[in-house]
Amino acid sequence: MIIGAIPVILFLVFLAFYLTEPGRMINGFLFNLPICSILFFCGYLGFSSDIMILRIVAVIPIGIFILGISVFGLFALAIGLFLNGRIMMKKESRRLANSLTFILAIALLVMMVVRIINPSRFLPEYFAPIFSSVDLIMIYLFLHLSNFLSTYFLYQLNRPTYNQDFIIVLGSGLINDKVPPLLASRIDKGIDFYRNQTAAAFPPTLIFSGGQGADEKLPEAEAMQKYAVGQGIPIEHTLTETRSVNTLQNMLYSKEIMDSLKEGKYNSIFATNNFHLFRAGLYARMAGLKSQGIGSKTAFYYWLNAMIREYIAVIVMQRKRHLIVTGIIFVFSLLLYLLSIKAVY
Repeated sequence: MIIGAIPVILFLVFLAFYLTEPGRMINGFLFNLPICSILFFCGYLGFSSDIMILRIVAVIPIGIFILGISVFGLFALAIGLFLNGRIMMKKESRRLANSLTFILAIALLVMMVVRIINPSRFLPEYFAPIFSSVDLIMIYLFLHLSNFLSTYFLYQLNRPTYNQDFIIVLGSGLINDKVPPLLASRIDKGIDFYRNQTAAAFPPTLIFSGGQGADEKLPEAEAMQKYAVGQGIPIEHTLTETRSVNTLQNMLYSKEIMDSLKEGKYNSIFATNNFHLFRAGLYARMAGLKSQGIGSKTAFYYWLNAMIREYIAVIVMQRKRHLIVTGIIFVFSLLLYLLSIKAVY
């Protein structure tokens, strides 16, 4: 009975954190805890019950989980990533940023080959701590990735209320000084929310945020504003922020505009692509904005590659934390390695 109550308690803890602030990485960890406890509870029921059917039903979730993280699951994932990379090469430009699914697939296959060969068996036993440190770092990254994915999908569930004073539409670059489809989807998402709120309450102000690149003849925000006006949005319900060159500056400079107009008393959201939503939320918090995001849909073939890029960007954002954790693991394993050599010689 007590074991069965643990998932409920953990889920309530998750809800308390999620409802307070949906955009925190810890939400993914707290969401995964009750899931893991349910798997443990199912295993406990399966192995402690005398009823065969109950055992089979209880063990199914554990079997699915083990199959997913097994060599078979990783191999299937690698094949899927290869196929996705092939589609990316056909539909998008051939550059490094669009090859991340290929690279990850190769990395997974190399990792599986290394695990099968097991190089540690060819070396003296005192090298074991070094190989163990690699395993620990891989486990740490796997846990971090699972937390990131859980937080990302949870953040997609965010549904802002129709009481927003501003909608910040984040730029993503022009092509031949025109709004490309990827950027257009962000603007359309902002326009949809604008129209829904206008029908339900009052019209918000759309802030188009994006500066002028070295190869562009006009600021991105002006091209975005022109696109929105062409979609029937009154120009008096739009503003442009033309200084920013990255997402953090999108948030900072847009906040300056909103603060100057409303003296800090306003509600705001931001619109971007769904794959970019969580990281943009992190930047909003860094800028001091209490803004939630709405995300436009992205083609699945593009989404996979974009998600890898987003995860790498989040890793870079939190690099100090990751360097500390991996550094501690490596230093500890190095000490064990030196102690092992000393014991041998």
